[in-house]
Amino acid sequence: MIDSIKKLKAFFNTSNTSSIVFRKNQLLKLKTAVIKHEQELYEALYKDLKKNKEEVWVTEIGFFLTELNHTINNLKTWMKPKKVRTNLLNLPSSSYIYHEPLGVVLIIAPWNYPFQLLFTPLIGAIAAGNCVVLKPSEFTPATSSIMKKIIEETFDENYILYIEGDGATVVPEMMNNFIFDHVFYTGSTAVGKIIYQLAAKNLVPVTLELGGKSPCVVDETANIKIAAKRIALTKYSNCGQMCVAPDYVLVHESVKEELVEELKKYIQQFYDVDSAQSYHYGKIINEKQIDRIVKYLDDGKIIFGGNYDKEKLYIQPTLLEVHDVNSSIMQDEIFGPLLPIVTYTLKEQAVEIINKNPNPLAFYIFGTSKNEQEYWLQKIPAGGACVNNASLHLTNHHLPFGGRGFSGLGNYHGKFSFKTFSHAKAVLKTPNWFDPSMKYPPFKGKLGLFKKIIR
Repeated sequence: MIDSIKKLKAFFNTSNTSSIVFRKNQLLKLKTAVIKHEQELYEALYKDLKKNKEEVWVTEIGFFLTELNHTINNLKTWMKPKKVRTNLLNLPSSSYIYHEPLGVVLIIAPWNYPFQLLFTPLIGAIAAGNCVVLKPSEFTPATSSIMKKIIEETFDENYILYIEGDGATVVPEMMNNFIFDHVFYTGSTAVGKIIYQLAAKNLVPVTLELGGKSPCVVDETANIKIAAKRIALTKYSNCGQMCVAPDYVLVHESVKEELVEELKKYIQQFYDVDSAQSYHYGKIINEKQIDRIVKYLDDGKIIFGGNYDKEKLYIQPTLLEVHDVNSSIMQDEIFGPLLPIVTYTLKEQAVEIINKNPNPLAFYIFGTSKNEQEYWLQKIPAGGACVNNASLHLTNHHLPFGGRGFSGLGNYHGKFSFKTFSHAKAVLKTPNWFDPSMKYPPFKGKLGLFKKIIR
């Protein structure tokens, strides 16, 4: 395995990946290959996660292709050296920012969106001119098999290398025996810390796309029907196995009962009365996750749902009324279809609860007062945010996506992916026709002049 990775470094050193022609051709080849295997991806994602075709298109394949097309169309502009202003001291020089490839990068993906979260960062890595090692999740074998086929049919293994296996074994082996130029990891905060430590030994830069508890505030001015509809859509998509799903709802006491009733209505409308048989509702990834999630049912009063079938990897969309904000369900990232409902009276109470798990990956506010919206946006630090919406900010490739603190480090999507996988090199170009003696020693007596120039 390590010998194969070293071959990527040798290929990168040929500078074959540096031209726009090469990069664009690889992106076009990737697009063709994914479209060719579209039907197989539908079947694999249904097998692994019971995702229907429409959900797969919106959250996996279509999501990827939109960003890929955007990158292909804008790559020439992104690659051009950017001219910037030059300060007085350095005139008549000219100043530029060049974006150069990093080298050999490692991309590690999780199981919840196994295609999108592996192939979307791959777009940026290719666009920036790197060689890439791809490590998919071992928990989605059907999807991993199709992705392997796509990569190996499309790219030389000395350029893009696809490595499977147990992440807990394979990743440390790679990182302990090869110095990558960047590591891009999406997954849990606990594993993110391990990746960070492995990278730190060799000062390898990292992008960590982690999780956390993304709060959703519904204030007394909110349009409750709209709020319930949009919360239910994103909370129960992929059975809540989404890093930016609303993790819990903080609702003002005056609208709590109305919100609960509307949530019940829309859950049944979206996922049928019997969600176990619903075309629109997926499954939990494995029994280990079932066991972890159902323990949280004891942390609140079940006001809707609560049924589960371990053998079928099924947990019903569930609403829990929670009063103990120090319970496990209010400390851990749920990553499943359980939605705690917590009531607040004063904003300060809600802020205090949110601050128990600071710097969430995402923060959502539902309300119609612009002053209140700005209050919350300024008050709650978060990786990203939505006003009167939830989770969908990540679908806009014009916005940076990433966390802060325990929810992540760095960002990507669109041009931000290109920047993540590039080094911004400062370049100062100085002509020879102007070479004043005042720039050279001796400097005695020049302080007044320097103060005029450097200020």
